[in-house]
Amino acid sequence: MPTQLPTPPVALGRPALPPSPFDPDVVPALEALAASAQPPLSEDTLALMRSGGPVFPDSDTIARQHALTAEELRIPGPAGAPELELTVFRPAQTSPVALPILVNFHGGGMIVGHRSWEHDRVADLVARHGVIGVNIEYRLAPEDPFPAGVEDNYAATSWVAEHAAEIGGDPTRLVVMGGSAGGGFAAAVSLMARDRGGPTLAGQLLLCPMLDNTNSTVSSLQYDGIGTWQRDANLLAWRCVLGADLAYSEQAPEYAAPSRANDLSGLPPAFIEVGAAEMFRDEDTDYASRIWAAGGQAELHVWAGGCHGFDMYAPTAEITTAALAARDSWLRRIIGGGSHD
Repeated sequence: MPTQLPTPPVALGRPALPPSPFDPDVVPALEALAASAQPPLSEDTLALMRSGGPVFPDSDTIARQHALTAEELRIPGPAGAPELELTVFRPAQTSPVALPILVNFHGGGMIVGHRSWEHDRVADLVARHGVIGVNIEYRLAPEDPFPAGVEDNYAATSWVAEHAAEIGGDPTRLVVMGGSAGGGFAAAVSLMARDRGGPTLAGQLLLCPMLDNTNSTVSSLQYDGIGTWQRDANLLAWRCVLGADLAYSEQAPEYAAPSRANDLSGLPPAFIEVGAAEMFRDEDTDYASRIWAAGGQAELHVWAGGCHGFDMYAPTAEITTAALAARDSWLRRIIGGGSHD
């Protein structure tokens, strides 16, 4: 019999359905996370999580580690909104030709996080592919609920496309990307760019993207209380972003939750990666299937045993090595050129 979900969805703190097992290589990271004294994410602990989380290296430090340059920029935000902060990573040697551009939106459920969390991911791609990487800062919920974050990211992407020549980039080879909430933003920005007549995007690199606000899939019930990003945190995030009335509703705006989009035609080629052992598995595989059904192009990778963000939690795992190779292959096919290993 199909599982009957309570309305509105609740987190029970334990899987309502048997979970698909984790890869042995990621289990030590999950055990360490479970043993940590970090309080669970909630409305009451949001401020603590933002101020008391791990400290990540600044852009100059990351640039030196990868033999790159880093530049901090402030650009206009959406109409009536604050300025936006961007970090631009470039190869150290000036290129005689305009380079492809990767625009990254950081993860954190749209409620926590900072672009410095993903400086290393962006810089690594810049170093290995000889591209320009732009890492975006955007407003977080609940202080700034939908549409603040996605409008920030659309405005930043539009600015990068319009000013590509100034940063040494090629606007015809611009890829939006992100992990988790960042992947959801990349999917939403792709929808907005299609609907608003630009900018033209070469691709969307969606890493375990956060797409579905309803929390109604099988996998969303399998990872309640276990894994990295869990059901209770996801319910909180959508409540912060959309408010109580729309948090889990099928009537939520598609630019907030791209799974709500009725039309997935006319989108840039998508790369969708997700772990088989995480709550976003089913919404991500469904999104790829619906792109195909609309005549679009999507490449889907579901990594057996992978938890949410397995590449960051288990960087030496075999599935991480395979996942990074798959990303690199897709990027080479989308933007041209080869890795600079």
